[in-house]
Amino acid sequence: MTRRTVVLFLAALLPLLAGAGQARATGYRYWSFWERDGGTWTYATQGPSLVRPADGAVQGFRFSVSEDSADAAKPRGSADFAAVCAGTPPRDGTKRVALVLDFGTPADAPSGETPPAGRTACAQVSPDATTAEALAAVAEPLRYDAGALLCAIAGYPEKGCGEQVSGDERSAPAEKEKEQPSEPADDGPSLGLAAGIAVVVCLGAAAVWQVRRRG
Repeated sequence: MTRRTVVLFLAALLPLLAGAGQARATGYRYWSFWERDGGTWTYATQGPSLVRPADGAVQGFRFSVSEDSADAAKPRGSADFAAVCAGTPPRDGTKRVALVLDFGTPADAPSGETPPAGRTACAQVSPDATTAEALAAVAEPLRYDAGALLCAIAGYPEKGCGEQVSGDERSAPAEKEKEQPSEPADDGPSLGLAAGIAVVVCLGAAAVWQVRRRG
């Protein structure tokens, strides 16, 4: 390997590292489905059209942008079954399911749309009803795509369904849900970029040393 080859290699590699350091994370804008046990929300392992909640269950939906289930935002609010269904007395041949509907923050809303205020509802449905059927009883209109993915609750959002969203698109200020550790301003190279450059410099120095040694 000649010294000229080493220089050209480093010149080509550095812009790639810079681009990686400036890349923005992407996610998907969608309604996530949650089940509540006591005061804890758990991401549902099945879709609402498959889950058949028991009488007294609390289920939640949250609209947000997230990368995956581990990153998904949970429904907000502390209303339990007793509070949500206080005005809906039990009736023979039915079950009651408490639903928490969180339409998300302006930062997660599609362009030109404003999320409605979050609300709760008590669905009184047949004992074998699914969560999707309970949702349809209290939050129409619902919208699904061809693959049965839930796209809209109570007409929100008006369009779109599970589309990919880049970090640059989320320009509205996010509503704080909990304190996050402060991060350095994005006005310089990231730690990963700096480390990558250091590695390239070391490799380049080693390559140059090899060229000199062979010469």
